[in-house]
Parts: sequence; C-alpha cells; structure tokens
Amino acid sequence: MVFRLSKDLIFPDVSYAEPDGLLAVGGDLSPARLLLAYQSGIFPWFSESPILWWSPDPRFVLFPKDLKVSASMKQVLRKKTFQITYNRNFPAVIRACSLMPRPGQDGTWITRQMEKAYIRLHELGYAISVEAWQEGTLVGGCYGIRLGRAFFGESMFSSVSNASKAAFITFVQDHADQLGMIDCQVETDHLRSLGAGFIQRKEFLSLLRTLEVS
Repeated sequence: MVFRLSKDLIFPDVSYAEPDGLLAVGGDLSPARLLLAYQSGIFPWFSESPILWWSPDPRFVLFPKDLKVSASMKQVLRKKTFQITYNRNFPAVIRACSLMPRPGQDGTWITRQMEKAYIRLHELGYAISVEAWQEGTLVGGCYGIRLGRAFFGESMFSSVSNASKAAFITFVQDHADQLGMIDCQVETDHLRSLGAGFIQRKEFLSLLRTLEVS
C-alpha cells in the first residue's frame, strides 16, 4: 500500500511498504521531514516529482567491525595516495555525486531539489561529506546523514580509481568506535566487497532505537 503524504509531519508505519520498499509519495524535503524519515527507517529516492519514500526489506547495511579492506586498498591507504578530509566542500561532493554515471540508471536521483535539501541539512550539522583529494583536486568522496551512532550513506563518486573507496574506508575506520551501523540502503557490488550485507527490516528498526538516532 502506497500512501500520499499531506503537509502533516507524519509517515505511515513501514510495515505497509510495497514489496520493493516503496511506502509513500509526496510531502516535502524539509529538514524536519527528512530527519523524521531517517529516524523511522525511511529515505527519499526519486528522479522526478512526486517525492518517493522507501523502506526496503531486507536492508543493506555495513557494521564497522565487518569492514573488509583488500590488500591492494591497504597499500593505497598506506601510500597516502589520497588526502582525506571531512566537510571541506559538501556542495562539491553532492554535485559530483549527482553527475556520476550509474550503470542501469538513466539520469540522476540527486535532483537540484535534493541538493538544496541536503546542503541545508549539512548547514544544520546533520549531513556530512568525506572528500578524497589528489594534488589539490577533488577526485572522490561520499556524503550521508549522521544521527546518533548511525550513519545513513547517500551516495559516493570517484573520478580516479579507488578514490571513493579510500574516502569511505577512512571514514569507517576513523569512526569505528563511534558508529554502530552504516545504512547503505541499496545493494551494490562495491559496498558488498567492503563487507556490507542484508539484515531484516525489523532488525534494522530495532538497531535504530539502540543507536540513539532520535
């Protein structure tokens, strides 16, 4: 069952989501609604109006303790091939993510509307970016939402081989003691190779409560 959202700041219970995870349409991308969505195990993903809200079952996540770093990536990190920074240029990261070609996708789901909404969340201290630089040029990175001890990964990009992996791995390693779970939302071979896997939505929601996301 797919619900149409009103102006009221409320989401239906995720148990009503369709088999593909689609739960609701409409609403807005205000900071309050976006934060409520993440706290409720829901995220927006759409390319054209209206806004679509999802809560898939199972959920693709990474636990920091399960992070896998290949021998080749360990060498890349050891050589400091990339300079990794945090929140140096959030707008540039989300823009680069929106322009990154995705296999099997026609266009981008990171619309200008989405960019503005997440830049606002960044300004409020909820959205963070990780940047990978090479000789002063931004060549990779990722961004997402940090609530409590959970990180909700949104997207990543790389214009140089291994740049996004270096950014993501460094972020996970640097925050391993502070994060209990990283929500990867949608399965990719890239994230699976780093140790991500599926858990049931019921377990995901239970973990959100323990990770103090509210």
